[in-house]
Parts: sequence; C-alpha cells; structure tokens
Amino acid sequence: MQSEHEWVGRAKQVIRADAAAILGTLDGVDETFLAVARKLIECKGKILVTGSGTSGSIASRAAHLLSVGGTPAFYLPPSDGLHGGLGVLRPEDLVLALSKGGSSEELVEFCKRAKTLCAGLISITADPKSALAAMSDHVIQLTLPPDSDLGEVVATGSSLATAAMTDALVEVCRFARGYGWDRLLFTHPSGAVGRDAEESLRRLQSAEG
Repeated sequence: MQSEHEWVGRAKQVIRADAAAILGTLDGVDETFLAVARKLIECKGKILVTGSGTSGSIASRAAHLLSVGGTPAFYLPPSDGLHGGLGVLRPEDLVLALSKGGSSEELVEFCKRAKTLCAGLISITADPKSALAAMSDHVIQLTLPPDSDLGEVVATGSSLATAAMTDALVEVCRFARGYGWDRLLFTHPSGAVGRDAEESLRRLQSAEG
C-alpha cells in the first residue's frame, strides 16, 4: 500500500533531478555556445526551430521566446516539414534542431534536407555522436546527470535543460542585437505584460542604470 509520504519523496526526487539537469547546462556555455549565439545574432533571415515529441514542445517555446526577444523565429515540426513545409526555408535562414538523442528518423531526414536549403544547421543534443550532431555545423552538447529523466524514458529533466539553454540564447541574442525593453514591451501589448508595461519599463531601465 503506497503512502502519501512516498508520494512526497518521489515528487522531491523529480524536482531535484530537474534542478540538477538545469544546472548541468552551465558547462555548455562555452566557445561553441558563443559561436552559436553569433550565428543567431548575425542571421539575416529567420530561425526555424524544430524537434519531435517533447523536444518539439520545447522547440515551439524557444521559437516564441526568440521572437519575443527580437530574434525572428518560428517553429516547424519535422512531420510538417517533410510534407512540404520545407519550402519555407530561404538561403539566409538557420535551422535550430532540438533532440536529446539526436536519432529520430523523422528529425534527421528533415534536417538533412533543410541543411541544403539554408545558411546552416545548429543542434542542441545530449549525444554528440548522433546522426543529428554529425550533420550539424554547430552542436551545443547537453551534459545530463544520471537519472535526469523519469526512468531514463520520459523527457523531464532533459527537456528542461534544453529549455534553459535556449533561454540563455534568447537573452544573449536580445542583448547583443540591442533589442531594448521598450521595443520588447511595444510588441507585447496584451496580457499582464502589456497592462504593466509602463511600470516594468521604468523598473528595467532603472536597473540597467
């Protein structure tokens, strides 16, 4: 018979594993990270962010946040891309592919074709020897502690680690592109962010001195 005490223990175990996975991404903020950031900052087109399964959810989030931060981006699932969506790519665009294992056949086939249509392929993965990593121009490697994911099957900690890495890229790109808080808030007029925009802008500009 399970007890609520056991439930609490399992819950805390998951949260600790998630936290460790996120902190592990600090090791990935290196010269490769800087090279990727430069590519995104200098990109004259848009960033196509892609991924399958849970990575796809993180990719959609990353595309949205990059755009919020002034780096034009959009999300395209590999399945949609392989059904004609690849036609959206132009020579000045970049592809950012997210995948823990880097071996999804659908994602690999998508990226193999996408790479021939754009300015470069960047991947974030935990397996630097994967098929995805092998074809990428730049690879940000995730260093994941043991048991980051539930049963090493459900992408819990690994997806959060990927999100943390893309969040870091969002802010570095925003800062380097000179996309100020005034511009960001202008393009985000709805919701609580828009409601409190004037107060937030005063606070943020004061904090930056």
